[in-house]
Amino acid sequence: MIYHFLFKNPSVLIFCLLFTFYSCKKSVDYNQVDEQIIQQYIADNNLNAQPTGSGLYYVIDNQGNGAPPNLNSSVTVVYVGKLTDGTIFDQSNPLGATFPLANVIQGWQEGIPLFREGGSGMLLIPSSLGYGSQSVGNIPANSVLIFEISLIHVF
Repeated sequence: MIYHFLFKNPSVLIFCLLFTFYSCKKSVDYNQVDEQIIQQYIADNNLNAQPTGSGLYYVIDNQGNGAPPNLNSSVTVVYVGKLTDGTIFDQSNPLGATFPLANVIQGWQEGIPLFREGGSGMLLIPSSLGYGSQSVGNIPANSVLIFEISLIHVF
């Protein structure tokens, strides 16, 4: 009976075939994709980057000698945010931007405390610790984010 219904209604048959096809597609593991993108960026730019275990990588150019921030700290940071192709999507003014660390993306919450006041370096943030599958401004969905940062002040 069901076969008779499907073959008498070709549009229903096509819908069922398409539904079956698309429901069998495997989802993309963006953690794995991001890891490959970050590893390639590190190699291409000859960086001495260290992993944290969460997918975040960091480069410390200058550790700094002041206070280390924590999630409850507010910080002033001079930064440039780029995509892996070099496109700048955001940057602070030369005096920096001040914000509570608890109010920023997870990659910054984890990465900024790796520096002390006066420190500088780079954060390589996988999409899962950035904006994930959401497109935000000039940042496409599932983007790895590269931040060059200088931690000016911790309070």
